[in-house]
Amino acid sequence: MFTTRPEIAGTFGVVASTHWIASQVGMSVLERGGNAFDAAAAAGFTLQVVEPHLNGPGGDCPIILHDAKAGAQRVVCGQGVAPAKLTVSHIKDDLGLDLVPGTGFLPAMVPGAFDAWALMLRDWGTWSLRDVLSYAIGYARRGAHYVPRVVATLNTVRPLFESEWPTSAEIWLRNGGPVAGGLYANPTLADTWERLLREAEAAGHDRVAQIEAARNAWYGGFVAEAIGDFFAKNEMLDTSGQRHRGVLTADDMAHWRAGIEAPLKRDYRGTTLLKCGVWSQGPTMLQTMALLEGFDMAAMDPMGEQFAHTVIEAMKLAFADREAFYGDPNFVDVPIHHLLSDAYNEERRKLIGEAASMELRPGSLPGMATPWVDHNAAARTELLTRAPGAGEPTVSRLGASGGDTCHIDVIDAQGNMVSATPSGGWFQSSPAIPGLGFCLGTRGQMFWLDESLPNGLKPGKRPRTTLSPAMALKDGRPWLSFGTPGGEQQDQWQPIMFSRMVDHALTIQQAIDAPSFHTEHWPSSFWPRVAKPGKVVVEGRYPAEIAEALKARGHLVEVGGEWSEGRLTGARQESDGQLFAGANPRGMQGYAVGR
Repeated sequence: MFTTRPEIAGTFGVVASTHWIASQVGMSVLERGGNAFDAAAAAGFTLQVVEPHLNGPGGDCPIILHDAKAGAQRVVCGQGVAPAKLTVSHIKDDLGLDLVPGTGFLPAMVPGAFDAWALMLRDWGTWSLRDVLSYAIGYARRGAHYVPRVVATLNTVRPLFESEWPTSAEIWLRNGGPVAGGLYANPTLADTWERLLREAEAAGHDRVAQIEAARNAWYGGFVAEAIGDFFAKNEMLDTSGQRHRGVLTADDMAHWRAGIEAPLKRDYRGTTLLKCGVWSQGPTMLQTMALLEGFDMAAMDPMGEQFAHTVIEAMKLAFADREAFYGDPNFVDVPIHHLLSDAYNEERRKLIGEAASMELRPGSLPGMATPWVDHNAAARTELLTRAPGAGEPTVSRLGASGGDTCHIDVIDAQGNMVSATPSGGWFQSSPAIPGLGFCLGTRGQMFWLDESLPNGLKPGKRPRTTLSPAMALKDGRPWLSFGTPGGEQQDQWQPIMFSRMVDHALTIQQAIDAPSFHTEHWPSSFWPRVAKPGKVVVEGRYPAEIAEALKARGHLVEVGGEWSEGRLTGARQESDGQLFAGANPRGMQGYAVGR
């Protein structure tokens, strides 16, 4: 089977990510004696410099890891919470809005990425924070190579920066701004990290003490103070078409830290799939695989229309349950064990027929009415034409005006594994914080303005994120780390890849390179929460008869570009000691390395 590049094989270590520089940084750390956790953190901070249109220091980062020494898997939750003053009453009554805007100050959550990386480094890493940050600081100080997509994305928000967000213009339009293929530095960000390290090292020579001091400086010191001051004293334009003042404060940051928890699990044909909790959309993949387990997927052509139809219909049911039930479990009792049960999925599976469904059909709990889901999402489509900085370019047909996501997979010689999906804080999300060199993420746009809903806005609550790293065990042994950018598509492209590997024995690279598809059937998590019921986008490399067969089933098919579906990466370890890795060729950024 054709692949665009070989699947990397080795025994010492492998790294795969959405940018070749980050992959090589991770490999450099392994070569210098660091473990998978050191390598992932260094690569993650580097991605904030080389893919600033996809993530930043003020974004979010969920991580799934396998600790080889303990023989256990854990989730690091780097998803920050809503500020104390961000309430439904403030948005609806005081400001007169019916949706949380997609950009600007209002949707900014407590930034979680830094603490996620720092916490993982503290508890599982071996390197100092200075050594880990040295790569990112070097690129921020001396300049990083910018691929054309960075500049293209910047150009979509250039007028916004020039007219409304001057602090962003100071960083990203300096001396005319970057050029595709050139070097561009962010010395302000380099200065921020250097100051952070000075304050950390003032705590003494102990590695853990230094990391703790850096965490305190970020969330209780100069970083938090700069953010709180900027938000309190300024009003900035957002996707509502109005200027609003921020409500995030230094006190909000001081009261939050990243958490550690157990992953959710679901078995699938000799494997055990691991995902983040119901504060993410990750369990939709567990539900999708639970539904697919009742079909003979191995008998289907993995590039055929029967496979595509079956997966699409299963995903429609899983994501309908996401809309109905998922939310921060600190605030809502999500019946996830019921949703993952064999009995529930046996009943839900009966809804998958030979024709495409146009309905949004969540399940229900015994003795309870069918829960509320939004059926008005299609009516908001016209809002997408108004707002630079909104949406996700992976799904938008309006140009790359929004942000997306990154992903990193690492396995070291000891068998430690990391799957991390950093995102948010891309430069088009909100105005840059003066003196810090970065902006904040806008994950708050994912809340509904109804406190009674599982994903309804409340202070201190995590928005239900689309970020969704994945890991899998095989016969109880750590096997696969994988993930992708793509917003709503993250838990669409991943089940496709996973089934092709498990049911059809494809390698990582084969499964990534194979043509793929997605649907936009349910409400998007991103402002303005649009849905396109029945719509399916198939990659242009599919034969024309596949699209026609899906149309005959009732799917509303759109044919995308030949290399347009997915930005997956993955790494796996086999029982003979070999390590393998693969990365997405689409967009010509992702790379896997190893030896």
